[in-house]
Amino acid sequence: MKNIIPRIAAIHDLSGFGRCSLTVIIPILSAMGMQVCPLPTAVLSTHTGEFENYKFIDLTEHMEEYIAHWKSLDIKFNSIYSGFLGSSRQISIVADFINEFHQPDQLVVVDPVLGDDGELYATFDHKMVNKMGELVKLADIITPNITEAALLLNEPYPESIQQEELKSWILRLADQGPKTVIITSVPESLSKNKTAVVAYNSSDKRFWKVSCDYIPANYPGTGDVFTSVLVGSLLQGDSLPIALDRAVQFVSIAIRSTFGYQYPVREGVLIERVLQNLKAPVTLSSYEIL
Repeated sequence: MKNIIPRIAAIHDLSGFGRCSLTVIIPILSAMGMQVCPLPTAVLSTHTGEFENYKFIDLTEHMEEYIAHWKSLDIKFNSIYSGFLGSSRQISIVADFINEFHQPDQLVVVDPVLGDDGELYATFDHKMVNKMGELVKLADIITPNITEAALLLNEPYPESIQQEELKSWILRLADQGPKTVIITSVPESLSKNKTAVVAYNSSDKRFWKVSCDYIPANYPGTGDVFTSVLVGSLLQGDSLPIALDRAVQFVSIAIRSTFGYQYPVREGVLIERVLQNLKAPVTLSSYEIL
């Protein structure tokens, strides 16, 4: 039976406090008219950034039984969307999930969470990077930031990167399997006050870029926000450049709506203030073709 509402298997951790992972993914995609079926990889009292003494419950040992129940119910998913994975075993479990729940015209999105600002996250090592590379091969779309792209390609982190080199990186990632490669947090070579998202779609061999103003605050969870809006937009039938535009604009307005307050950065962006924007029609597009 065809799903009445687009259904997404969201494979991420759940942090009780601090807006990231499932606590932003579920409201965003629900607001965009999607049914989100969470497959939690871990439960934490808070996210791990700038909080101390947090409680962490690893769900690796329960994931396979959880998935087996879904399999027995013959649940069909329009999209599978994975993010932070805490171990190489979890990556293998997600790879098996993608293979077992494969459907025609399904959108498989892998956000290969590995690091940021030129650094590998403390809980990861390069064996995890190699394992994540295996998962990337199964995706239709990947959304690494510039640090994660460098890690996946075994390249040094670039403080700046020229357009042709960036295109080369993207093509090398596409050669690993994904049909669409989207790199976020790309530093603009001509302006320190801007960053960009650059994408490549192998079906039409076109590169797209959406730029945005840099705001001097590093809120956790904005990568989850970006990819969630992108997934929802594509499932609604938007083209890739429009989906990029909507995702960048939503992240930008969420950051701007938060930045004016004297508010702890570690708590993430105030998405509750801007969720209604996801229902607005696209009125202005800023994407460009490279």
